[in-house]
Amino acid sequence: MTVDDGALLDAVRSLRWPARRKAPAGLAGDHRSWMRGISAEFEDYRAYRQGDDVSKIDWKLLARRNRAYIRLSTEQTVLPTMIVVDASASMAYPSATLEKWHFARHIAIGLASAAHNGRDPVGIALASENGGGHYLPARTRRGIVHQILALLAGVEPGGSPRLAPVLETVALRHPRARIAVVSDFLGDAESLLKLATERSSAGREVHAVHVIHATEMSPSERPSLVVDPEEASLKRPLTDYSRLGYLDNFRDWRERLARDWRMAGAAYTRVVTDASPAQAVRRIVIPPETGSRA
Repeated sequence: MTVDDGALLDAVRSLRWPARRKAPAGLAGDHRSWMRGISAEFEDYRAYRQGDDVSKIDWKLLARRNRAYIRLSTEQTVLPTMIVVDASASMAYPSATLEKWHFARHIAIGLASAAHNGRDPVGIALASENGGGHYLPARTRRGIVHQILALLAGVEPGGSPRLAPVLETVALRHPRARIAVVSDFLGDAESLLKLATERSSAGREVHAVHVIHATEMSPSERPSLVVDPEEASLKRPLTDYSRLGYLDNFRDWRERLARDWRMAGAAYTRVVTDASPAQAVRRIVIPPETGSRA
């Protein structure tokens, strides 16, 4: 674990990741479930039915209405969380520092910590050139966040691995889980979006975390030669004129990507490397009604 890793974990130590939707019923936890039950947090009444626990009858209401009712509340449950991380060559930018990759790695670690702080099982899957062994199933055990940290520390982004098959596998293995996709979405974005739409339509929670390097938002004004990170033979000059075209196209693409993911029912958050990872993680996990995620 690096100094930066330790500082990040300290910064998100008290952070929890509340569910955006009511979660499927399961083990007791911090999230509101689809299931109604009888617990401490009152939500509604229903008429008493034969077989109900008579100790749950609201006797004062019975005295007023001459009819028996029991108090209902929403059960609290855990929400398994899987984080799918893009480790393709486009994430290895700039090549000298891999700043974009390290930022994405910290986002994944911060999200894992926030989920685990709420007693949720958490795991990770990577779309990487090697692929083998870059998967940890969702678990609640104490050391799982440090296992995720260690796995990510051993990965070097590269190649053109497809993210959609990894997302599909995770969805099949973890049918109840909340899934966060951490990527620059420069690969198989359409296939990813289709899977996310299906997942969201089934009532499951999906997050798109769009990682952008600060210089991608505002490239240097000096003429330069731009190389496609996943296809080294593709090279284009970046001049004053082409820079303006790039900025327009990149803005339109970002806006379209955000709109498509939100229309699919997913949460979309854009994170840029000039922010602190801890701040970026907070923007992702705060409830949507209390803050903007654009």
